[in-house]
This record gives sequence, structure tokens and C-alpha cells, in this order.
Amino acid sequence: MADLTAANGEVLELARQYNVKFVRLQFTDIFGALKNVAITVEDLPEVLRHGMLFDASVVEGIVPYRQTDMVLRPDPRTFVVFPWRPREGAVARLICDLYSPQGEPFPSCSRLILRRVLAEAQDMGLAPSVASEVEFFLFRLDEQGQPTTVTHDRAGHCDLTPLDLGENARRDMVLTLQEMGFETASSHHELAPGQHEIALKAADPLTAADQLVTFKFVVRTIAQRHSLHASFMPKPLMEASGSGLHWHLALWRGGQNAFYDPQGEGPLSKVGLSFVAGLLRHVRAFCAITNPLVNSYKRLIPSDVAPTYVAWAQDSRNAVIRLSARRGARTTIEVRHPDPTCNPYLALALLLRAGLAGIKEDLVPPPPVPENMYRADNRRRAELQVTCLPRTLEQALKAMKEDALVKDTLGEAIFELYYEAKAREWERFLAFVHPWELQEYLIGY
Repeated sequence: MADLTAANGEVLELARQYNVKFVRLQFTDIFGALKNVAITVEDLPEVLRHGMLFDASVVEGIVPYRQTDMVLRPDPRTFVVFPWRPREGAVARLICDLYSPQGEPFPSCSRLILRRVLAEAQDMGLAPSVASEVEFFLFRLDEQGQPTTVTHDRAGHCDLTPLDLGENARRDMVLTLQEMGFETASSHHELAPGQHEIALKAADPLTAADQLVTFKFVVRTIAQRHSLHASFMPKPLMEASGSGLHWHLALWRGGQNAFYDPQGEGPLSKVGLSFVAGLLRHVRAFCAITNPLVNSYKRLIPSDVAPTYVAWAQDSRNAVIRLSARRGARTTIEVRHPDPTCNPYLALALLLRAGLAGIKEDLVPPPPVPENMYRADNRRRAELQVTCLPRTLEQALKAMKEDALVKDTLGEAIFELYYEAKAREWERFLAFVHPWELQEYLIGY
């Protein structure tokens, strides 16, 4: 309590120093969409002490019917001033956890789900870290200011100006993020025209998830200032590569990287191997969370590079898990299949919980695949115990429903709300007459 009081005092002092007038109390729904309620700085001391009562009945993906009131409880570690707003009468934000008016954790607060998994890791003497690589597109706006699918350039991977017309926007994004306390590792033009990547340095998973929901908000805001639209849609263009969210995970025990065994002969320690085995056992079941859109599965079509195969590898990029070339204290595993439309709190909670379950159960993964699985035939894939991720959101939801670990991690409230919403989304997609159908069938039939 004393630590929280001190942290709240620091927030009030920073608000005074930066002439803050408005504070946005931010939270996410179960789909990862960022929401907020704004208060004036005069109300900040009261809100820091007691939270803010909020009627959430109008926010989809927060509460079932007949459950409305919740309390926004700010996390003082997340205080930051928006650098693009005026310095006089500045605007700041605080990310909030959700509680009931009686002080109980709100069952559909995805941030608290991740906190619970991190507490489980701590009980095991483990501290995870996560570095993120986030891909996105920049599109032009039409005369009415609406987004198009016309890319702002025709550049390719790591191209420079003048081919890379998004360099100035991307630089402003990085500078804004750094001013907000982010540690960026790199940024560059990606493979497709108009596609970009910004990589964030490793942080604890809760901070990493907070950064990702903020990252998308900042990138969209800065893109708009350059008369562009930033889209994190996994596959907005049929003829171009899709956008992924690659996570580089490590586990730490007593200040040492638990994925590395200096006495071992293999690339991973026993703990690392069991963590990978846990991920491979459950990865199909949490695709509906890590890849949550109908469109997500247009990116996950088997190819030389699409991460569609339930396997781990040191070289192949179409396995869902790739072992980093770095060793020793820098040993990480890269989880390649998620996309940036996911709720990062829930996605990271499931990834970590699956890996921790693998450690607890002392699981052993199959050997890393030695070749490109897209080029292998079905017999070879069966020999290597390699399957594919779900091909549609419907298949992903079926796998999700059958996995006890996913249900237990998410809790009944989030599981039911999320599953029902995504099942309705799939039904809407099935009922929609797609332009491809008209092109394929209208004349001939």
C-alpha cells in the first residue's frame, strides 16, 4: 500500500510538472480495442485513491447483459503525457484494471488475466520477457478523408527514400514512441508496398501488452497527421504479404536465461524444450485469440514463409516457432503466427500459460524440423509430427472450445463472451455475398 501511495504521488507531481489538464483513463475490451473515459486533473487524486465508477453496459465485449457497473482502477506505472497534444493544458493517460464496485477483479478484464498468469510464473520462480515486431500498412486517403487500399509507395524490404515514401511518417512514429518511454529496437520498410515494421525491445509481458495497445493508437494518430491511414489488418491486399506480430520470448530464473543451458548439447535447455512443447500442444486452440479475424486466416495460407505449420525450427520461417540464432543470455524463441489485431493481454496470457504447462508436465517436443515444411509431402510431415494451424476462424473456434487450458486461462466470462461474438462474426461472413463469387459465378450460372 505504501508503494502504491508513493506511485500515486509521483503521478500527481508529474501531472503538475507537465501542466496536465485532462487524463484519459484507458482500458481494453476483450477484443483488445482501446477505450477511454476522460477526467480533468482536479479529479485525479480521488480517482487514484478509489478508482472511477463506470457504466460499461454500452461497451461490447466487457460485460454480459444485466451486469453494468465496474470500477476503473488506474495503474500509476502507465502514466504518460501525449507528446502530440498542446503543452499547455496537456493530455495524459493511465491504463486501468477493471474491478467490481465490491473490489473484486472484474471477470472480463483481460489485463487481470495476464496478471494472473504472471503470478503463476512468479510462483514457479520464472520471469518472462517479450520483445515485439509489429507490421502494418500505410494507405492513402480519398477526397473525403476515408481510407483506401492504395499504398503510399511501391517500395520493398528495407528500401530507402525515394522509394520508401513512408520514411518520414515512420520516423515520427518512432520519435513519438520514444518520447512516451518506449524502447524501440529498429524500424524499416517491409516486403510489400506501403508495409512497415517497428520493433520494440524486450519488456515484462504486462508492459509489452500495454505498449502494444498504445503502439497501435500512436501509429494511427501519427499516420493521420501525415494524411495516411495505418492499418494493422492481417491481409488487406490479396497480392501482397500479410502483416504479423512476432513475439520473441525468454524466461528468466535468478537473473539467468532459463532457455539456455551452458552444459547442454542442444540449442535449448530442458526448461526451454518443455516450454516449446507446451506451446505446440495448445497453439491450435488459441489461434482464435492470436489470430482473431476472418481475415487473419488469409495470411495463414501455407507457403514458403507463412507461419502455418505446428512445428519449431532453427531456419524454416513457416514453422510457428523459430529458434533465435542468438545463444547464452540472449536465447529466445520467436512465436511467428500471431497478428497485430489480437488482444495482446489474452494472447500473451495463453502463450505463457501453455509454455508453463509444458514445464510443469515435463513435456518433450518433437525434434526441430530440418527443412521447409511447405516443400515436404504429407508423408514427410506425418513422419515429423507436423500439423497445420486452423485454416479458418470457424476451425480455430472449434479447437478453442475443445481445449481445457484455454477455458481455464480465460475464465468462463471471457471465454463465453469471446466465443459467442466470434461465432456471430463467422456467421455474418458466411452470409455475405463476396465479390469473388460474383466474378466466378454470375455470368456462367
